Amino acid sequence: MFSKPGILLRIEGAFVFALSLIFYQAIGALWWVFIVAFLWPDLFMLGYLISVRLGSQLYNLVHTYSLPFALVAVSYYKQSNALMSFALIWLAHIGLDRALGFGLKYPTFFKDTHLQRVNQIVATVVRASPERLT
Repeated sequence: MFSKPGILLRIEGAFVFALSLIFYQAIGALWWVFIVAFLWPDLFMLGYLISVRLGSQLYNLVHTYSLPFALVAVSYYKQSNALMSFALIWLAHIGLDRALGFGLKYPTFFKDTHLQRVNQIVATVVRASPERLT
């Protein structure tokens, strides 16, 4: 299992999703807000209507952990539950995406993702030299 990066990335996403839900509950945020705001990062897919390059750049911008974790730090420093709840919703969205196998996009076509390429690289290495697995 640990030799399959795609599986590890999915497990990591599932943990981020679960922890986001736990912390969201812990701060007492409203669940209806969570439900309404959960898909907001996917609005950035609209960039694909202009071009694949712009769509992948916008999608990746809001589907990396860096910005929401930075927002967690800012909201903790400012003691803002509103910002924290937004950051946790954002993290939950990304985590669930990763757990489901949706990765960051390459500027080729929508389904060309980093998770897809990780799985292809591992499969290629295994086919080339299966003795490395033992």
